[in-house]
Amino acid sequence: MTPGAPVLRARIGDGTDLRIFKPSTLIHCSAGPRTDHCLSGVQSKSGHKVVTRRSVLTAAAGAVLGSAAGCAPRPESHAGPVIPGGTAASSPAKVAAVRVIGDGSTSDTGPQPHQPVPLKLKAGETPPQFVVLSWDGSGKASLFSRFRELAGQLNGSMTFFLSGIYLLPRSKRTLYHPPQHPVGASAIGYLSDNSIHGTIGQLGPAWHEGHEIGTHFNGHFCGPDGVMKWSPADWDSEIDQAVDFVSNWRTNTGFTDLPALPFDYQRELIGGRTPCLQGQKNLVRAARVRQWKYDSSGTGTQVWPTQWADGLWKIPMQGIPFPGHSFEVISMDYNMMYNQSRVTQGDPAMHPVWKAQARDSFLAGFRRAYHGNRAPLIIGNHFENWNRGIYMDAVADAAVEMAKYPDVRFVSFRQLVAWLETQDAGVLRRLRSLPVGQAPKGGWPTLLGVAS
Repeated sequence: MTPGAPVLRARIGDGTDLRIFKPSTLIHCSAGPRTDHCLSGVQSKSGHKVVTRRSVLTAAAGAVLGSAAGCAPRPESHAGPVIPGGTAASSPAKVAAVRVIGDGSTSDTGPQPHQPVPLKLKAGETPPQFVVLSWDGSGKASLFSRFRELAGQLNGSMTFFLSGIYLLPRSKRTLYHPPQHPVGASAIGYLSDNSIHGTIGQLGPAWHEGHEIGTHFNGHFCGPDGVMKWSPADWDSEIDQAVDFVSNWRTNTGFTDLPALPFDYQRELIGGRTPCLQGQKNLVRAARVRQWKYDSSGTGTQVWPTQWADGLWKIPMQGIPFPGHSFEVISMDYNMMYNQSRVTQGDPAMHPVWKAQARDSFLAGFRRAYHGNRAPLIIGNHFENWNRGIYMDAVADAAVEMAKYPDVRFVSFRQLVAWLETQDAGVLRRLRSLPVGQAPKGGWPTLLGVAS
């Protein structure tokens, strides 16, 4: 423990106070991933176009705007844009034949559209500033739609960590066998049939837009009798059930008016985040997780991601500055809420103050990375109306502000991992050598100027 190091304070679901001592997008519209998401903007001092908070245009209008702004229509493309400092577009891919899976709940429609193709950093090149916006649970259709639209404004992608039981009707709750808990038990309850219908209706369009559908598992059991006690086999069971609820929603709900999801969830699922960030020790030992690419549970600091021995990427939630406090806060809405109001609906008179503090906290973490080591900024939020929704507003406002900076990329965890795995081992080693908030001495050409 480093003397005088800032305190990273988290609050988990069982009420335990954890204290861990720890020593933008300029949108280039050209060849953008979605021509209907090429937005008009204003000129920055550097002459680049900056995204404004206008609503997303229709596809037809977007095609016209794209022509004016240098966005070529790409109706069949399954690849992403040219992104300076990291990715390039591939040639348009042919649309694959649809293969319906199982009861028709899911289908294989080919490669996911709008995925940027990662490139290696050139010698001396400054890495992009990646920002990952992720959502735990993802079970409210109106909010799902809201943040899909925000992603379109940012010309980026997000990760939605779906709770599997959000596709399971309460009347079918006995199908859920949570490890070490009674059949049908759930700490987060079950959605109404109408809410399940709305959530299913969001998943396909979100995937088509390039977003990642990860997992937040199922019953959300926190605390001393929760997921911290689960064995690797328990986690395998939980994951298998989450996949099953997504893959068999048609049988379980009886809905016939919704199309099949356009992905095979068995293959789509490459990462998740545990309830209350707990239970990671045995999670990463589970057989199912050894087939994944990453885990975003636990807590850490703003440094470049590392890997476990088996290659799984460790991308935890991060400690970021918390304005007005001497300690740092986890980059998640729940932790900010707890440190502000202690309850989900605190004093309304304080809401403007707390919202500004949350926004400024996200921005402080962003600027520390952007002007420092360029470590990816990891933000986790929920579709929750805590303190009348100020944390959702705060993250949206912060993201729009981040979008004014050059070289910022809003990406999913899947896309971040693809970029990391494209880089040379020596480049990653040098990036990881940079402490929190510290830019390379002598600049990026000095750190990355010679091939490793």
